[in-house]
Amino acid sequence: MQLGMIGLGRMGGNIVRRLLRTGHGCIVYDRNPERVRHLADEGASAAASLKDLIARMERPRHIWVMLPAGEITETTIRELSDLLEPGDVIIDGGNSFYKDDIRRARQLVAKGLKYIDVGTSGGIWGSQRGYCMMIGGDNEIVERLDPIFSVLATGCRNIPCTPGRERCDERVERGYLHAGPCGAGHFVKMVHNGIEYGLMQAYAEGFEILKHANSQELLAELRFELDLADIAEVWRRGSVIASWLLDLTAMALAVDPQLKAFEGYVMDSGEGRWTVNAAIEEAVPAPVLSAALYARFASRAQRSFANKMLSAMRKGFGGHQEPKGS
Repeated sequence: MQLGMIGLGRMGGNIVRRLLRTGHGCIVYDRNPERVRHLADEGASAAASLKDLIARMERPRHIWVMLPAGEITETTIRELSDLLEPGDVIIDGGNSFYKDDIRRARQLVAKGLKYIDVGTSGGIWGSQRGYCMMIGGDNEIVERLDPIFSVLATGCRNIPCTPGRERCDERVERGYLHAGPCGAGHFVKMVHNGIEYGLMQAYAEGFEILKHANSQELLAELRFELDLADIAEVWRRGSVIASWLLDLTAMALAVDPQLKAFEGYVMDSGEGRWTVNAAIEEAVPAPVLSAALYARFASRAQRSFANKMLSAMRKGFGGHQEPKGS
């Protein structure tokens, strides 16, 4: 199947690589010509502009936009909508706000265009591990794009089937979900990221407690010199708190036990705020997710070990760098 990809950063480029390895054709465009050139060397077809990308594609066109949420995504989709023809499909695989998806879908359908939102989880590891995808849009278009989603997905990865799911949608067990109409995919991904904030904060606070177990404020008999890297490693192996985030934590501690490479200035990319706002709109109490978001705000004034741990995890799964001069 042929796919156009706009935005060849950490995730967009790896999505293209995974598709190329499985026999799909990709026409690619990015404002950075070096990114385009690298992927052209790997087998993609290089486009010089949005107009050129559209001209190279077979109809109906399927174009995946993988750009940061906000104005750049908004502008790109607006420009595409003026260039595409009825029946063509725009896919937003970034972290857009779900209410923007609903609005865009309504605007695009008036032009005869289709819109799909794909919450995409997998970070910089997706090329090898695959992606977990939460999809919103018309069932007909989602099914048409199944050859793309099926090879991008993580697959079963030797995870046993959950008892009682024998008659459920098998796509879910392979790592992708048609969550509902436009906006549903990014809504589910938004809450996923809010939960991610909470899980990361729990690990970070726990490891800070472990780190300070040798505090001079404690009685000598209550002090422990603990190896955090070893603790993270042993927890990975059969404990009830094992997870990929813990795997990334163990990797960070193995190479830098004191996390000296990090300042502990923890950014938030928007989804945590949106999740808390959604909880407020629904009158759903979310004290853990709210506290985790506020902890990120506090990190910009308090450079604790816990905050360094959060930065290390963010770099581990998404390649996120702390702001220079933080």
